[in-house]
Amino acid sequence: AQGANVLWSGPGAIEIAGTVTELDGIPLDNVVIEIWQADSQGRYDNPDFFGWGRAATDKNGKYSFRTVKPGGFGGRAPHINFLVLYSGLMRQLQTTMFFENGPDPVLDVVKHRERLIAKKFSSQSFSFDLRLRGEGETPFFDD
Repeated sequence: AQGANVLWSGPGAIEIAGTVTELDGIPLDNVVIEIWQADSQGRYDNPDFFGWGRAATDKNGKYSFRTVKPGGFGGRAPHINFLVLYSGLMRQLQTTMFFENGPDPVLDVVKHRERLIAKKFSSQSFSFDLRLRGEGETPFFDD
């Protein structure tokens, strides 16, 4: 059976992996990362693609997801939404990972937009690190 961190394992599957760190750069373990996204055609209503997954970081702060690269929709660039939950946080943190630095209504207004762009290792492998506080902090959004 597929785990909660495997949204798609068929043709066109990609891997997204990263590290979650705190203010001092120390990796955080047992951080819960949830993602939600459109399918490869930019649809959220595909009955064959659930579009949601959950993973926890390991002792080195690492997480990973296997999914499909989402299509763009409604004037939005292809992206994956992230929700971060951790026992030391007083609220959940939300951010968005983009595959390219292009036009998008969210990216267009974000300071440090480069922190929301995944690093591409290959057409099937991307890295997206999350810094919860301090220098290089990932931009997080309110609801």
